[in-house]
Amino acid sequence: MSLPQVVTDPAKLPILFQDALNAGDVDAVLALFAPEAGMRTVTGEHLVGADALRAEIGGTVAARGRLTNVPRLTLFGADTALLVTDWTMEIDGPDGERIAPTGSTANIARRGPDGGWRFALLNPRGTA
Repeated sequence: MSLPQVVTDPAKLPILFQDALNAGDVDAVLALFAPEAGMRTVTGEHLVGADALRAEIGGTVAARGRLTNVPRLTLFGADTALLVTDWTMEIDGPDGERIAPTGSTANIARRGPDGGWRFALLNPRGTA
């Protein structure tokens, strides 16, 4: 999968994330994150940095994760954006059975010096 060199519209990040994850392209997913970005997992664990994100995303790919994102709201100003997205993740559960949890994210993206937008913080549990 090939990502645009620079993501100039923060509203495109959720679909780019979805497409890269569904393609099983961990590197393309990680390219959407700012350096030292963080993520709260659906289990509530807080991860920071490329190594932790790679392990989490790699685990999702290994479990045959299939993500559907439906962007709901994008607000931005001062080089920061709030992205609210509804999601469904089809994935192999711990017992091997296919499950499909859903939720809403509250994610933050930042515009970098190159003008490109990248995720700074993902929270798939939204405000919970």
